[in-house]
Amino acid sequence: NLKDAGLPDRILWHKAAASLYPWYDISNLGIFGTSAGGQNAINALLFHSDFYKVAVANSGCYDNRMDKIWWNEQWMGWPVGIEYSQSSAIDNADNLRGKLMLVVGEMDHNVDPASTFALADSLIKAGKEFEMVYVPGADHGAPGI
Repeated sequence: NLKDAGLPDRILWHKAAASLYPWYDISNLGIFGTSAGGQNAINALLFHSDFYKVAVANSGCYDNRMDKIWWNEQWMGWPVGIEYSQSSAIDNADNLRGKLMLVVGEMDHNVDPASTFALADSLIKAGKEFEMVYVPGADHGAPGI
C-alpha cells in the first residue's frame, strides 16, 4: 500500500519526540522526498494534512499505473484494483491542503516526467495552488535540488 507509506507511524514518532523535547516544534512540519519519497511527500499533504503542512516532491511517481508496473506490483499487487486510484495523487489532487513544490527533471529515465505533468494538470483543474520547478536536462532526482 504505497498510499500509507509509513506516514501514520512517522506521525506517531514525531509526536513522541515532541513530547520528550520541548524545542521540537511539530506545529508546522514539512516533508521532502525524491522518487518514491516524492510520492510519499505529496501523500503527506493529500492524506495527512492535519499534520503535515508543506511538502517538496521531487521526481515522484504520482500514479502507480503510470510507472514501471513490476515495481508497483511488489507493493500494490496484481491485478490493478481500486487501491491504485485510492493511492493516486493525480486522482486525489482535490484533497491537497498545505504548501507544495513539485520538482521534475526533463530527462528523468526512471520515472516518466509525464507523471509530474499529469499531477500538475489535476492540481490546476482542482483549483489548487502549488510551485513547480522544471530542471532542463536533469535526470531522476533533478540534481542540484
